[in-house]
Amino acid sequence: MAGPFEGLSHLEWSLFEDIFPKPLDKRERGMPHSSFPYVLHTLLYILITGCRCCDVPKGEIWASKSSAHR
Repeated sequence: MAGPFEGLSHLEWSLFEDIFPKPLDKRERGMPHSSFPYVLHTLLYILITGCRCCDVPKGEIWASKSSAHR
């Protein structure tokens, strides 16, 4: 049986890296964008566990629940 999902390793992220656009250096206004690896970790967690967006874990490698929902 597999263990809990703890995010992607650097090697696994490198497989997805070319799909996402390069992050912008600076935004003029508003909240800063979430990092693409964090969003991917969170979306994979939701898909694997079947939890709701408001139940995602909080921590360094996870995006916020609103970023996961959007």
